[in-house]
Amino acid sequence: MTRSHLDGEIRDGRHHMQVRVYYEDTDFSGIVYHANYLRFMERGRTNHLRLMGAEQHALFEQAESEAPSFAFVVRSMALDYFKPARMDDVLDIVTWPVTVKGASITMAQEVRRGEELLVKAEVRVAFISEGRAHPIPKALRQLLKADLL
Repeated sequence: MTRSHLDGEIRDGRHHMQVRVYYEDTDFSGIVYHANYLRFMERGRTNHLRLMGAEQHALFEQAESEAPSFAFVVRSMALDYFKPARMDDVLDIVTWPVTVKGASITMAQEVRRGEELLVKAEVRVAFISEGRAHPIPKALRQLLKADLL
């Protein structure tokens, strides 16, 4: 598996990924549009899995055999916005697992500019198969629990 600095890095059990704020990320007032934080955090969750060794194609093939027509869906998300980010800011998207239970994974995420906390979130992602909740496949469960130790 090839890893690049674009994927971020795992430090002290937490995934850190930097993103730069571009004009397209901002609203008319020059601050990051609130929904764009969701995009940044989605990238953080995806790269967190990648750096933990989750070859996504291989995991998806294995999961498909255990749970046909599966998908990960965001079940719930709670966000707190504290301070705005602006164009050209470099943000650190920090992601770590909180709990892995049955058919769901809860992840904590923060968006930081240096030491400043801008946004924090708790995201619960459900694993579904054929439209219904399904236990997370063993390989993925083990991968995520390894990071909780």
